[in-house]
Amino acid sequence: VQLQASGGGWVQAGGSLTLSCAASGGTVRRYTIGWFRQAPGKEREFVAAFGWSGNTKYNDPVKGRFSISRDNGKNTVYLKMNSLESEDTAVYYCAATTTVWGRVTEENLYQYWGQGTLVTVSS
Repeated sequence: VQLQASGGGWVQAGGSLTLSCAASGGTVRRYTIGWFRQAPGKEREFVAAFGWSGNTKYNDPVKGRFSISRDNGKNTVYLKMNSLESEDTAVYYCAATTTVWGRVTEENLYQYWGQGTLVTVSS
């Protein structure tokens, strides 16, 4: 499966953005789709995941602010980001895995990656 991430941009603190992860060559329903981010000078970290069965999981810093969803008809997973903070500035990546749900935060278990999309939050 090939993944295409899009939707990044510049936004003021407190604003919102929605990222899209469009899949081709395979159906997103067969995978857990995860979003990861890498801030300048920091390691890449898990943000959220949408499981093939519809489960969702969020990293603590984004709980209550970010929402992950899937549109089967469009073969796309979305990351809706509200109440953005300067600390959310990062390159965001989407990825696909077939690993067990209990390990979806582990980036090394994701087999397919899209290119990153930059999110810049200005304070």
